[in-house]
Amino acid sequence: MTKHLLGPALAVAVLATPPVMPVMAHAQAPAAQSAARAERTVWYFYRVKWGFQDEFVALFAKHHLPVLREQMKTGRVLDVRTYVPTYHGDGRADWTFAVVITYKDTAAMVGPSGEDEIVRRLYPDQATFKKEEQRRFEILDAHWDVPLNEVSLK
Repeated sequence: MTKHLLGPALAVAVLATPPVMPVMAHAQAPAAQSAARAERTVWYFYRVKWGFQDEFVALFAKHHLPVLREQMKTGRVLDVRTYVPTYHGDGRADWTFAVVITYKDTAAMVGPSGEDEIVRRLYPDQATFKKEEQRRFEILDAHWDVPLNEVSLK
């Protein structure tokens, strides 16, 4: 965790907390995906540099969202949703933009995406596309992906 995300009080609390017993570590093992549904969901989080949020969202909408929509037409992706937090000063500032993608199944999530062919077809001016996509990532402070495993609690 980076220094600017830990306040002094939290840092003291973390340091003062006794170590977790080895038995407890097992409780944090990755959950297996429930067999109840084939589809897989991944949350993609972005933390955009201060002052560049509108530019990032515009570039995402211009270049990446159309690619995801094309993947929906092929059936690889079932749903795409985008989110921003309600407030920007919640004390953590972990993320400023999130995308939730539901894939048809694990194979669709981890297999070939066909993205390169889609990008060549949708954006014949590859020089501009590459320059603007590079800019989209230049204005990020952080990006991480969170594939979710659904757990059936009956």
